[in-house]
Amino acid sequence: MPTSFNEQDARRLGPLRLWFWRHPLAMDWIIAVLFGAPALIGLVVAQPRRLQLVPVVVAATAVLLARRRSPLIVLAAVTALGVVALALGSTGNGFGFAIACAVYAVAANRSARAAWTGLLATASVMSAMILLRPGLANRTEELSNLLFLVVVALAIGLNIRSRRGHVAQLVERANALARETEQRALLATAEERSRIAREMHDVVAHSLSVMIALADGAAAAIDRSPTAARAAADQVAETGRAALADMRRVLGVLSDGDATFSPPPGGTDLDRLVQSYRAAGLPVTLRVSGTSLPADVGLQLSVYRIVQESLTNALRHSSRSGPVTVEVARAPGGVRIVVASPLAVPGARQTRPGGRGIIGMRERAAIYGGSVEAGPSAGSWRVRADLHWDEEDA
Repeated sequence: MPTSFNEQDARRLGPLRLWFWRHPLAMDWIIAVLFGAPALIGLVVAQPRRLQLVPVVVAATAVLLARRRSPLIVLAAVTALGVVALALGSTGNGFGFAIACAVYAVAANRSARAAWTGLLATASVMSAMILLRPGLANRTEELSNLLFLVVVALAIGLNIRSRRGHVAQLVERANALARETEQRALLATAEERSRIAREMHDVVAHSLSVMIALADGAAAAIDRSPTAARAAADQVAETGRAALADMRRVLGVLSDGDATFSPPPGGTDLDRLVQSYRAAGLPVTLRVSGTSLPADVGLQLSVYRIVQESLTNALRHSSRSGPVTVEVARAPGGVRIVVASPLAVPGARQTRPGGRGIIGMRERAAIYGGSVEAGPSAGSWRVRADLHWDEEDA
């Protein structure tokens, strides 16, 4: 799974802010206490004749606890309680602070339109109540304090909402980048697995085919020619050791720190490859024309594996009634590989299983903008592969 980022990852929060970010209800309680405690103390100490306002203050304190979940409802409720408080003769009692906190909650958690609408509605109702209430000596002060608090609260809330949106975009981009990185890693892993599977098929299947043919020959010659049988058995062991070394190279198993790994086989190893199939009883003729191949390890390996796959198919399926010819012709900007082997039943339109080998050859050729054709042709099974490259890079 990709790494999941959140607001904590996008913002560098200090210990105190981090604690409040993890415990949002704690801030709601602090806001409610900051309003309720001074208001109640002011009623008891400074206005003992207006204790009928205590239930209103308690109700407003309780309502503020829900400002994060239902900011619009809280704003409407606090405004209504503020109107009731003014009607009962209050001279403020901190309701401007409570209304400002509700306006902030709307601006921070709802759309800008909702915030401005709530501000205008609340300011209009409270301003009208302040102006129309008889006996209020400090109307201008009450009105200016209220308007200042709600406008500041609106500005802070809109700024917080904008920052949250920006942080959310950063978090989404980070998560998208993490998902893209993981997908690229998965694709790279799948491609590497495909490459290893292709290489393992070439190493194991071809080497086993040669070893089986050599073992069959040794078993047939053990009575009449012990020397030839012993030579075939030695060739089996040599082929097995070479296959094991090739497998270790493909898998990159570095169990021994002093182990050394030879470079992958290439075009210069075709003679040794052909000789191993000759030892297995397959009459092979190799003809190489043109200049040498470019010093491209991947290209050299592709040529080697295509010839190896073709000879393995010939070893398995050909009639061995005639020689198997391998032609590697270097031309400007490319190389053509042609492997022809007799059919098991001469003249028959015989087909051989494509399997993973043919697919692997086509994949190797496609890397170099080439193609592979395999099928019967003039009494033989012929494989033709064309690989291309940029002559300037060769």
